Amino acid sequence: MKTSIWLMAQDNIQDNLLIVISLLFVVSMLTMLSEKLRISYPIFLVIAGLLISFIPGIPHISLEPDWVFLLFLPPLLYFAAWNTSWKDFWQFKRPIGLLAIGLVVFTATAVAYLSNAMIPDFTLAMGFVLGGIISPPDAVAATSVLQGLKIPKRVVAILEGESLVNDASSLIVFRVALATLLTGQFVFWKAGLDFFLVSIMGIIIGLAIAHMLYLVHRFFPTSSSIDTALTFIAPYLMYIGAEHFHYSGVLATVSGGLFLSYRSNEIFSYNSRMQSQYVWETVVFLLNGIVFILIGLQLPDIIEGLGKNSVMESVTYAVIISIVTIIIRLLWVFPSTYLPHILSRKVRENEARPPWQTVFIVGWSGMRGVVSLASGLAVPLTLTNNTTAFPQRDLILFITFVVILFTLVLQGLSLPYLIKWLNITDDGGNEEEQEIAVRLRLATASLSHMQSTYGEEVQMIDAFSRLKERYERMIDNANNRLVEKETKSANADFLPKYRSMLVEIVSIKRDELQKLRRERIYSDEMLKARERELDFEEARLRDSP
Repeated sequence: MKTSIWLMAQDNIQDNLLIVISLLFVVSMLTMLSEKLRISYPIFLVIAGLLISFIPGIPHISLEPDWVFLLFLPPLLYFAAWNTSWKDFWQFKRPIGLLAIGLVVFTATAVAYLSNAMIPDFTLAMGFVLGGIISPPDAVAATSVLQGLKIPKRVVAILEGESLVNDASSLIVFRVALATLLTGQFVFWKAGLDFFLVSIMGIIIGLAIAHMLYLVHRFFPTSSSIDTALTFIAPYLMYIGAEHFHYSGVLATVSGGLFLSYRSNEIFSYNSRMQSQYVWETVVFLLNGIVFILIGLQLPDIIEGLGKNSVMESVTYAVIISIVTIIIRLLWVFPSTYLPHILSRKVRENEARPPWQTVFIVGWSGMRGVVSLASGLAVPLTLTNNTTAFPQRDLILFITFVVILFTLVLQGLSLPYLIKWLNITDDGGNEEEQEIAVRLRLATASLSHMQSTYGEEVQMIDAFSRLKERYERMIDNANNRLVEKETKSANADFLPKYRSMLVEIVSIKRDELQKLRRERIYSDEMLKARERELDFEEARLRDSP
């Protein structure tokens, strides 16, 4: 008996593992196809998942609501926090706060009252559950659409900063509404107090765990593999630690991730930084891909569970709510951007007035995605008595999926054309000058160190003198580019061709390594070491401005 049970469990594990591996393979293939077609991969995966779900024989995939937040949210939030500039986040804290908190609460409230008035037997508490689910835009969707487009840095910084905080505020609204629906009790002042308590304590717990991990990274003999493993453990420690005490795991993960990211130069070696970055990019890409394709794959099952609500009625509700969420965001961004300039002299003196075109793009970049899906799937199947089905759950999920689809397809596909039509360009001229200035400072410091510490070697040894001459050329080139940037001097014009030649030389070296492999004279370890050197050299050349 025990053997048969074990075998059944083993078969179930193998079946589930095969589904997961198949999903990962499909996500990778579809992403390559989306790049070929030049369509943002979240949009392409959602549509592809929907089409795949109608193929006969495709297994139905369902996720346990309790596992959705735990599996997907911590690493995605942590990675977003890790790659967010604290300097930019703090610089744009006012617009980020107005979008991530003010707009989320405003959107959730508007959706709650609209759905309550429009949908039969849809209570206000259900409306707030739905509003909490669909109120936060998704940064992955927006940044993947904007990737490669020349837009002002302010737009990207605001969208990325907003995504860090709006997830927490929307989930708190969602949980307060869910608790109200489950208990039947709602006290406004208590809900507001709980909002601030859950937020503040979540941040405190996240920072406390981050400080402990900082000490481990800083003072314990870790390796690059251990450092990378700890970065994957960190978001789950922060999230689960805060959730255990019923505080915001989202804010715990975000605050801890921001702290460790800010301190990463102190605690990680170059090996740890490179390895962890490559591993994280791969894992987060796969997690995002799975979530977006699951949106499409699960829609047919949700349609079957609509019950007394017809598909056409449900689609009508969802489309109206989608349009309202888009309009609300556009109506919010303009007053929240320009009123501070009108009302505050300090803001007028310290901040340039952003053009309306960039404000509109921030407003139009409100695509919904991963967090909305996770929140929707996390709606419990039953009420607290475990016998009564959660009211209108399938309709809430259906509306959530349609809002994600509607905003991704409509806003995501039109965004590049709107940017071109509005003639929005990158304001990266100052950034290029900063890049040149930083390179100048680094080269000057290196040259100064060589002259003061290795002066005799520079005079007597050819290798030292050649390196000194190289840094002197770098300093001369940087100075010329800074002085003659406006006139496009000949000295600045030769650099692209010079860099192209260096990349070609790397390619020649790779071909020669291939010949050495075929000769089978030198050890594989030695050849692999040289190949890694070429990888680093090519990465440096291709990433240079």
